Amino acid sequence: MIPSDHFVRFYNEVFKFLDEKGGLQAYYEEISRHQELHCLELFRSKGLRGVYEYYQKIYKEENCQGAVILNGHELILRMDRCPSLSKALDNDAGVCLKYCLHCPGWTSGVYRKAGLHQIFDLMGVENPRCCEWIYDDRKDAEAKYRELAAKLPKGRLFCNFESSL
Repeated sequence: MIPSDHFVRFYNEVFKFLDEKGGLQAYYEEISRHQELHCLELFRSKGLRGVYEYYQKIYKEENCQGAVILNGHELILRMDRCPSLSKALDNDAGVCLKYCLHCPGWTSGVYRKAGLHQIFDLMGVENPRCCEWIYDDRKDAEAKYRELAAKLPKGRLFCNFESSL
């Protein structure tokens, strides 16, 4: 099995290559379809609780520094130090400028199919941090999006629903 340090650096280069060829988004969508086999039923049947359970396990397995916080109809995934991006940054070949898009790239479709609404604050590839809010009510998601869009630099937010902003 390939060590995680090598794997992260490898797919960083794959992301660069696919982006250069115009195929990065299609790749993320294909990964999302495969992830449906692992997550969709859990997310549909348990909603935010299912996403919470999934990420409790992922944060431990991947040695993430952050928090998974379930507040009723809101789930917050706070990544204080992303182990994956940290490894990609420790790379003399340079990080793919769209590296952080792989997380919302695979999750947005699965969440959408599970009836969940996602907002992702992509803080930038120079800083291995991010924050994601997931809601089971679209109105709550839209309100959070408006709140964040009013105070964050343009281009940092990603959502899996149409926004009027």
